[in-house]
Amino acid sequence: MENKIIIGSDHGGFDLKQEIIAFLQNDMKYEVQDMGCYDKNSVDYPDIAETVCNEVKKSGLYGILICGTGIGISISANKINGIRCALCSDEYSAKMTRHHNDANVLALGGRTVGPELAKSIVQTFLTNDFDGGRHEKRVNKIKLLEEKQTGSK
Repeated sequence: MENKIIIGSDHGGFDLKQEIIAFLQNDMKYEVQDMGCYDKNSVDYPDIAETVCNEVKKSGLYGILICGTGIGISISANKINGIRCALCSDEYSAKMTRHHNDANVLALGGRTVGPELAKSIVQTFLTNDFDGGRHEKRVNKIKLLEEKQTGSK
């Protein structure tokens, strides 16, 4: 995966998003595409999830989503075919969701995870790869569930 990433948050995740963007750009040397929100005015997390995830699907890049708890935005993201979004609050979960689930979007809670832990989670997510093997069959079954629900591939 190239060193580009897509990020978005609602107002509840805005402050953490700003910290994560600086970390990605300055420490990890990523080019960051910020899909909003751009201030602390109230926005609806499903809208941000849709915008970021559609860009993830189109570009093949990873995404990061942040709302107050990470719950609503991750639920919204997982409604979009082709998105495997994992809400992580620790490094182990971030590592395993890449190794086992081939997650392409990371969700964080702006009001539940501190900035230093969030940076560590992001770094872990971005520096681990999908193991494939027996996990490939399971990820393919997730894709089949999507097809059954929508009737599309």
